[in-house]
Formats: sequence, structure tokens, C-alpha cells
Amino acid sequence: MRLMISDDLKLDYGDVLIVPGRSPVASRKQVELAVDTDFRGHIMRYQGVPIMAANMDGVGTMEMADALREYGVFSCLTKFYQARELIDFFTSDPSRSAFSAMTIGIGDDDWNKFAAVNARAGDLLAYACLDVANGYTDRFVGCVEKFRDLYPDKILIAGNVVTPEQTVRLIDAGADIVKVGIGGGSVCETRIKTGIGFPQFSAVLECARAAHEDGGRIVADGGCTTPGDVAKALAAGADFVMLGGMFAGHKEGGGRIVDRFFSGEEVTEGGELVIEKHQYVEFYGMSSKTANDKHFGGLKDYRSSEGRTVLLRLKPSLSDSIHDLLGGLRSACSYVGAESLNEISQKARFVRCSNTHNRIFEEMALE
Repeated sequence: MRLMISDDLKLDYGDVLIVPGRSPVASRKQVELAVDTDFRGHIMRYQGVPIMAANMDGVGTMEMADALREYGVFSCLTKFYQARELIDFFTSDPSRSAFSAMTIGIGDDDWNKFAAVNARAGDLLAYACLDVANGYTDRFVGCVEKFRDLYPDKILIAGNVVTPEQTVRLIDAGADIVKVGIGGGSVCETRIKTGIGFPQFSAVLECARAAHEDGGRIVADGGCTTPGDVAKALAAGADFVMLGGMFAGHKEGGGRIVDRFFSGEEVTEGGELVIEKHQYVEFYGMSSKTANDKHFGGLKDYRSSEGRTVLLRLKPSLSDSIHDLLGGLRSACSYVGAESLNEISQKARFVRCSNTHNRIFEEMALE
């Protein structure tokens, strides 16, 4: 048996930096972050910031979607909402339809639920996210084809994949936006448990090029830990960037809050240490044991957990986090001379750098 090994160098976000260049942008506030994105075969266009909240517990909640919509940011809801909840969500406020997607899997219950919601919400249900961990199976491609036949007017987000060939295959099957990324998420252990994956920056670069040549779009899913990573993904050609860990840890995500008590450095007059209470939010990958216990009656004996469960320090303000993210994107555009986020992929050039050196600064930023 011949062992196939690609000699092409593949890179993650930490392996590259965007090179600054001559810029007509006098101030960051001049940069336009909203994009106007069309989809092949559809009249509907997306007009907003090209960021998506991931369809994960702790991130893809209705509360998060409403909060992010105020900033023109899109959300993919978790697939564990009941039909009646989704019907009320989409029909009670029509403006939600432009910034929210209903997520389903490929099981019969998912299809039945989508049909029920669509029957009541109709055009107000404009986006659907067909989500599986492995977008390479023939079954999944068949589901994309089936969805397109049943719902020709919906904008379909589908994945995940990491290679240009499968990206094109999903677009040809009917996907409008292909989710690109396997194993790069902050609470994903697919690379550890299976050895499967692809460096995310190169995956985005190659899949975006192939998608655009075929008339499709991609969303870079996973691997972003800082606003700079988001800028790199968009500069590499991603039409959207999906964020999980960066949006997790806020009260809008609805995760379980855990109190932890620590001895502070201050001492009372009586000589006793001051006890400090810190609050944390439980966050976990959707293939983790925690997720399987919660939604599927436990981890099946033929599977292993491909996600981790962590405690994130409760972030005090989603508004502050969004302003930090959007401010970083504006600044990135100003450095490369892009007057709008639409232009960043045309203006940006990259340089390879030491991954270790770059990650030191990213880790410092996260502390």
C-alpha cells in the first residue's frame, strides 16, 4: 500500500501575519464592516457583518441571536430547540429572519421539525444550517441534494469540510455556504481522538478560492481565538467567520454558571484572608460526553468523545466583547488600506512567521 503524504506546506492562523500597506483610510471609524453578499440562484442577499455565532450550546441561543442582531451579526441557532420555540422566534419578530438560521441534523426528526417550522414561518425562515461533524459522507451529500429539492428558496449553510474538492461537491449538491473547518475549535478534540484535520488558514484559503470559482460561499468555522484571527480568515477569502469560543462565556449563551471561591491577597484586620468569588460558565464541544449526556442519552459504546468540557470565566459584557472584535476588524482594514470589510481579501498580503512567537502574544491577550 502506497502512503500518500502531501508535501505542500499548510498553515494555521498562528503561522501568518497580515502585512500593512499604503492606506487611504485616515480613521478606523471610516471602515464599513457590513457586507452585501449575494448567493447564486437567490434574490435574497445578506447585508450585515460577516460574523456568525456557532450553532453550539452556550453560543447559538435565541438570547444571543437577539443581542448580536443589534450589531448586524448573524447567528446559527442550536438544533435542540423545539419546533414551537422556533416558530415563535421567527414569527414574533420578522427582522430576525435576516440574521438567524435554524440548524438541523440529518435524522428524520430533524427533517420533520424543519418542515413543521417552515409550514408556520414560511419566508421568515430564510436560512437553514445543515450541520454534521463529517461532511464527506455520501449520505450527507445526499441530504444537501434533498434539502435543495425540497426548499429551493432557502439559503443553505452546510458542512463541515476542509478540502476544495468536497467544498465544490457540496456547492454543486445545493449548498450556498459551506462550513470549512474540522478539529480547530477551542473545545474540539477531533484531531486528538482521530488524527483527522487540516490547518485552518490553508483550508480557508483553498476552499474559498474553489467555492468562489464555482459560484458559492464559505464560512470559516473554528480556530479563531482573537480578533486578529478573524481578520486573517476574512483576508484569506472567507465570506463569513463562525465563532464559538469567542462568543462563549456570556450570560446570553445560557450556559450553566459555576461559582468558585479563592483566597484573595488582602487580609482583614483580624488576620483572615479575604475570600473572593469568581463565576465561570460551562462550555463544551457538541461531540463531547457532556453534550451526548444532555441531548442523546449518553455516549454510545461505538463512539468516543471528540470534545472537551471547560469552565470559562464569566464575561461581564457581550457588548464589550463585540466592540473589541469589531474594533480589531476596523483596525485591520485600516492597516491594509481597505475602506470596507468587503475589500480586505483584495488588499491583504500575508507573511509567514514563527507560530510559537505569534502564539505567545495571542495567549497574553487572552489572559
